[in-house]
Amino acid sequence: MKNVFKFAEACLQGIAIDEKLALTHQAWHLLENNQLSFISELPVMPINQVRFPDKPVLLSPRDMPKRKLGSDDGIAAFFHAIAHVEFVAIYLAWDLLYRFRGLPEQFYQDWLKVADEEAQHFELIRLHLRAINLNYGDLPAHNGLWDHAKDTADDLLARLAMVPRCMEARGLDVTPAIIAKFKNLGDDASVTLLERILTDEITHVERGSFWFKWLCKEKGLEPEAKYRELIKQYYQGGRPKGPFNREMRIIAGFSNAELDWLENKNL
Repeated sequence: MKNVFKFAEACLQGIAIDEKLALTHQAWHLLENNQLSFISELPVMPINQVRFPDKPVLLSPRDMPKRKLGSDDGIAAFFHAIAHVEFVAIYLAWDLLYRFRGLPEQFYQDWLKVADEEAQHFELIRLHLRAINLNYGDLPAHNGLWDHAKDTADDLLARLAMVPRCMEARGLDVTPAIIAKFKNLGDDASVTLLERILTDEITHVERGSFWFKWLCKEKGLEPEAKYRELIKQYYQGGRPKGPFNREMRIIAGFSNAELDWLENKNL
């Protein structure tokens, strides 16, 4: 029987994109057929040994070129940026599964499903890019997402707070307005693609919320207070800026108290 942590290590250390996608889908197929082991036998490699492809060239977020959706170049740059987010999200799901051991089997099943869905998203966006004569890696991308993984490599609660419950949750806030812009442009293909991603991301954030609360309960911590503490500690600037999509965030496991705190700088 194949082992999920061996799949994870292969995906995190391999740089061939198509091989990473194939391994991710293979692992999910094995899980669906009850042919995947979750026994933790491998030691955990340091996060600095995780490898990425040579392209795209990674820049700091502030050095990324600014383009608007109103032009063809702007739309191409937007979808290249989304492709990069989804590609790094494959790594984030696999690393979350791989790095933190001794948890219920459902934890690993959940994040393997997330990895598989992120791989599907990436494949769909890559096809979308190729339709406009652009390949993933042709433009630069920002390196901020993986920095959050490195910062939280030794703290599962911090990882859950910063990745699914902060960075991914941001997509719930901004994507509906972007979908509306593509509707106004009459770009049905882009709308369908973004709506598919948004639907899945609600579930991904919800899994982050579920496991954050579960782990807080196991540790005897109050989850709302712990969330505030971790965001203040790890988020540059103290907390994210709004506006926040309360409706989607509530579905994804946020409490009204958490949202009140995010929205009110005086709390």
